[in-house]
Amino acid sequence: MGRRREMVEVGTGDVFVDLGYADAGERRLRVQLAARLNELIGARRLTQTRAATIFGVSQPHVSELKNYKLSRFTSERLLHFLTLMDHDVEIVIRPKARGRAAGSVRVSVA
Repeated sequence: MGRRREMVEVGTGDVFVDLGYADAGERRLRVQLAARLNELIGARRLTQTRAATIFGVSQPHVSELKNYKLSRFTSERLLHFLTLMDHDVEIVIRPKARGRAAGSVRVSVA
């Protein structure tokens, strides 16, 4: 048997860009916010039903959040959920870093 050569394409480090999503930055932001919300829900040991009560949504919506099915959630809505979990959200706008082609949005946790 001969050896088969496989082609490997190096990714950009951003799965949403690699998959060709036009809204890659927005998707990445929503995942970062959802990850933080899921950490907070877990840290408080909240059930999905209790988290739903806090957020003012139905339990199936919290299940979607937990499973990163985020099509129904805007970044703004996820930011609001963070405030409902007794966290302040601060948005800082500054010039982009040198050497980067475009500005970016990121979530940092203090």
